[in-house]
Amino acid sequence: MSLLGPVEVRALAEKLNLRPTKKLGQNFVIDGGTVRRIVRVAGVTQQDVAIEIGPGLGSLTLALLPEVGRVVAVEIDPVLAEQLPLTVAEHAPELASRLSVVHADALRVTAGDLGAEPTVLVANLPYNVSVPVVLHLLEALPSLRRGLVMVQSEVADRLAAGPGSKVYGVPSAKAAWYADVRRAGPVGRNVFWPAPNVDSGLVSLVRRDPPATTASREEVFAAVDAAFAQRRKTLRAALASWAGTAAAAEEALVKAGVDPSARGEQLGVAEFARIAEQRPASAPRIAAGRPGATRPS
Repeated sequence: MSLLGPVEVRALAEKLNLRPTKKLGQNFVIDGGTVRRIVRVAGVTQQDVAIEIGPGLGSLTLALLPEVGRVVAVEIDPVLAEQLPLTVAEHAPELASRLSVVHADALRVTAGDLGAEPTVLVANLPYNVSVPVVLHLLEALPSLRRGLVMVQSEVADRLAAGPGSKVYGVPSAKAAWYADVRRAGPVGRNVFWPAPNVDSGLVSLVRRDPPATTASREEVFAAVDAAFAQRRKTLRAALASWAGTAAAAEEALVKAGVDPSARGEQLGVAEFARIAEQRPASAPRIAAGRPGATRPS
């Protein structure tokens, strides 16, 4: 089986009259060593069903297919979705039956769309939607036990950050609801075509149970969003609108065992869960957002 190098990637793009777009976050991997490394670090086996988001021209897909039982590739671009099975049939005909392609938006895909129960996420994620995609998939696909994703280096830092870190924020806390998240190594710019103007990083995800709480995920995430909406404020002030008043926020925080003068970046997701449990019944109703929604933090 042959992988896609710079010559093959550019030839495919020319054949499809494809000009990579920033809107879809299209930066295609042209280095065989990089995709082999991703598959190796992901630790996949023949028992795994891998879901790949944004397979593009198929560089990572071809590296995955020999190592897993099945690859479900979710591609939003109709031209690329149609081409991928043809590319696999040309480069790895003996593995073509292991691939299924779903033409869909990864931010809206559900378990019922896939025709399989993925056990592992392995993907070079589009930079512009990487965090929402990760959070959505962890919520929508309970069969997903682990993952390895390539994202912008700064995003990798934020996803893997713990409480107290300067880059800890909404993505960090929400990802921690679902999984143990860690950095798994850097990726340079020159392995892509076109080369992005930022570095990339690998992020490892291992599913774990959410904190034991009587609050729903939506309620906990609403507390997280409120705490980081005004990052420099104390929790007493930041949660005032969430609780109804600053006094009500302080009361909820004290009941949760959290210092009202603390700030959101000091708390782990278990503490946010305790806070959510204490939200006053009289507080203004907060519309539940999608699990992948994040606010600036």
